[in-house]
Amino acid sequence: MAGEASPTELSSELLEDVEDVEDFVEAKEGESSLSSERIRHVSDLMKIGNQAFRENRFEEAINCYSRANSVKPGDPVILSNRCAAYLRICQFLRHRPPSVSEYSPLSGLDPTIHAELALKDAEKVMNFRDDSTKSYILKASALIMVIVLSCISTPIILIDSVITTNGYFVKWSLNAYLEKYELARDVILSGLHVDPTSDPLKDLERTTASTIGSRGHGKPERTDDFDCTVCLKLLYEPVTTPCGHTFCRSCLFQSMDRGNRCPLCRTVLFISPRTCAISFTLNNIIKKTFPEEYDERKLENESLTNPGGDFMPLFVMDVVLPCQKLHLNIFEPRYRLMVRRVMEGNHRMGMVIPVSRTGSIADFACEVEITECEPLPDGRFFLELESRRRFRVLRDWDQDGYRVAEIEWVRDISPNAGTTQREDLQEVINAAAEFAQSWMKTAREEAQQRQDRARLLELDELESMMPTTRDPELYSFWVSMFISSYYSYKTEAIRKIGTPSRKRYESEDKQGTRLPEIRSPNLRNSITKLIVNASWLV
Repeated sequence: MAGEASPTELSSELLEDVEDVEDFVEAKEGESSLSSERIRHVSDLMKIGNQAFRENRFEEAINCYSRANSVKPGDPVILSNRCAAYLRICQFLRHRPPSVSEYSPLSGLDPTIHAELALKDAEKVMNFRDDSTKSYILKASALIMVIVLSCISTPIILIDSVITTNGYFVKWSLNAYLEKYELARDVILSGLHVDPTSDPLKDLERTTASTIGSRGHGKPERTDDFDCTVCLKLLYEPVTTPCGHTFCRSCLFQSMDRGNRCPLCRTVLFISPRTCAISFTLNNIIKKTFPEEYDERKLENESLTNPGGDFMPLFVMDVVLPCQKLHLNIFEPRYRLMVRRVMEGNHRMGMVIPVSRTGSIADFACEVEITECEPLPDGRFFLELESRRRFRVLRDWDQDGYRVAEIEWVRDISPNAGTTQREDLQEVINAAAEFAQSWMKTAREEAQQRQDRARLLELDELESMMPTTRDPELYSFWVSMFISSYYSYKTEAIRKIGTPSRKRYESEDKQGTRLPEIRSPNLRNSITKLIVNASWLV
């Protein structure tokens, strides 16, 4: 692409900013721990080195700077000048014609080694001079020189090369390339924060962005080397198995829900989602090479793990009311897949009961939140759930074996604040709360007398879910936990959209006959009376 510098031209452009070296200023007597004689010796070495640098005798300059550094180690001027000399000799060796080498071969260090040494010196200079733009220029130039020389010594032109997934073609080079490029960009931007008007840093930023950021060789061609052999799509969050095959993480474990073998070679695998790591190197390569396709795969995956506020994955089993805790043991492959996706998202799903006579599901259900998820060694999940709020199922469909529904949330139609009906309802709720607390106290005393630990834990769990009386809807559901556990009652109660109407149903449906946990007849009758008293509010 016209107007962009090639890697060969990049080093010469970026080193235009390293034009000259600094002169060494002798410290006054008493300001340095060195004797005046040694200070003069360092000064003489620096003068000889600077003269050699300006006459393009870079090896001699490096030798002088190194000798000066051995006498006065850690001096920022010495390190800065030696860093510049290393960068210049890299440029000189890279542009040396092959014909010259035929008659005068070189026996020194490789240019890549010089670039690495320049980077070490630049990092030391940064520690002493983090407020100097030249320090940032030297470090960024050294990083980019390492990148350029790596591109040439390893014919990988990186992003533009044809790459295969089973050879780990990248090795060290590509990963280091990506890391050093990002680091160089950070260094340049940090330098611009120190001096936003620095023209050398601005030029360096533009040059690196145009040369490395957008290579100009066109969009790389997609091959099936990057496709998952299970879903036949671009690999997303790739995982490499011990047998050497690579799959999308979700595809691999969806396959392992039905058997612990590699989908390709059928080797037995002893891995789990908790112990199997994503291949970040391969994932970064795919992300850099095919950004558009990667973004599409990311959106597709997010739509499965976070379906949105109007969509809900469904676990078809039982009726659940708000303010309820329960435990589940998930063993079916389809629901194991659903649980993994839910745990990657907002930890929420819906629970609904099937309707046997129609073969479908109930039209009302309840949202539950997974508060604890314990993966078991055999692939099952042990879940602790807390129910949250109700919803109506508008339509549902199958997705990868489990149901997903489009929903709308359901709330009670409560009397307006300040009205007589609202005040009467609040009185009923407050009275019910007093009776419920009294019953909880009586039940706890009886359990303690019998030393029934299971019953005490059940009461603690029930009390922990008790909502405030300022929310009549949730409190009515919590009170209903005392009354019944039958499907027919719960299914009808979850439909009611008015707290008084639900309480009237609770009393009229099986008045007094579904209160097995309330052993005191007087207390049971009192709660039933309270429920009946609320019926006129409908």
